[in-house]
Amino acid sequence: MRRRAPCIRASPAVILGATLYLIACNGEHVPHVTVAGGNADRGRLAVESYGCGACHVIPGVPGARGLTGPPLNSFARHVYIAGELPNEPELLVRWIRDPPSLAPQTAMPNLGVSEATARDIAAYLYELR
Repeated sequence: MRRRAPCIRASPAVILGATLYLIACNGEHVPHVTVAGGNADRGRLAVESYGCGACHVIPGVPGARGLTGPPLNSFARHVYIAGELPNEPELLVRWIRDPPSLAPQTAMPNLGVSEATARDIAAYLYELR
């Protein structure tokens, strides 16, 4: 007589989260994220001018080989911002503008980035697939 495997029940949120994780990790399909008012070309220039590469490895930015912060390659696939915040456009804009307000223990400083420039930087980061 064959034994049946136990049935594992999960909430719809857990199933959705697991599905999104598998899609992101598999690399088959990463949905395109749009940042309202953001321009990826201006964002790349802003990343360069703010010196983000001093702390992060960032593809497409000359000399961006920093090791203090996490590498930002494939940022669009990241599930979290700073390892703890959901990777969502409006939250990313807030993070870029004032990281310590969202995570007081972060090493990332408040660089005085404007709302418009933060939107451009976020648009650029979401292009990194």
